[in-house]
Amino acid sequence: QVQLVESGGGSVQAGGSLRLSCAASGYTTSVGCMAWFRQGPDKERGMVATFNTIGGATSYAESVKGRFTIAKDNAKNTITVYLQMNSLTPEDTAMYYCAARAGYCVYESRAYSYWGQGTQVTVSS
Repeated sequence: QVQLVESGGGSVQAGGSLRLSCAASGYTTSVGCMAWFRQGPDKERGMVATFNTIGGATSYAESVKGRFTIAKDNAKNTITVYLQMNSLTPEDTAMYYCAARAGYCVYESRAYSYWGQGTQVTVSS
């Protein structure tokens, strides 16, 4: 089992920045991919960014390329993934979820076995 705990959400004005964190614990050696998803009001949950734990390859949704950066930090017995979000717009307002899976990164949320509780990001104009 893998446990994920997010932090770092909040409210910010358009153009501002936030950094989200996701701490993974438990059987983290099984994790092949860490990812961030988001779900806005009346929208489906969609991929924001992914990080392959083997090799470090990353991918981003087109809407966040050039503004968001995903990075991973390894510490003893845990994995922490960050999502640095810059130049935020009201369209970025959503609940952000950290997710993990054993295999390589994919874009479909249903392929992820482990999820955090979510952290709210609200961007005002």
